[in-house]
Amino acid sequence: MQKTKEYLLKYGIRPSVQRMAVMHYLLTHRTHPTVDEIYSDLHGDMPTLSKTTLYNTLKLFYEKNVTLMLTIDEQNARFDACVEPHAHFQCEVCGKVYDIMADELPELNGVYRKQVGDLMISDVQLNYRGVCPICQKKETITNQ
Repeated sequence: MQKTKEYLLKYGIRPSVQRMAVMHYLLTHRTHPTVDEIYSDLHGDMPTLSKTTLYNTLKLFYEKNVTLMLTIDEQNARFDACVEPHAHFQCEVCGKVYDIMADELPELNGVYRKQVGDLMISDVQLNYRGVCPICQKKETITNQ
């Protein structure tokens, strides 16, 4: 938890118990969880954690550029502690979200540039959809 505390301080965030728990969860669960998933997983160990506190914490993390807020899914915002340039892939079968790092992406004419002409870009979200290898394998087995 010391690394989590230092991580929050690096971004100018006062490390309360709740903030450290949420950040630690995001850093150790690279699954792009929704608010409900985070709450469900943390509430058992932290019964005093409210959804309001969780929403406020995630909003603060997003505003301080500590997390990304993904809108890849129409029903839920998802949160990602990886703030390096990357895209996301969501499986249309199981719904799992995968990271695709910038060096693995096809060339898209500088999609991660911070300025285009006079426009200053603060956020880029590039999302792919398809079928993940696990679901492809299940589909192949089912069709045999």
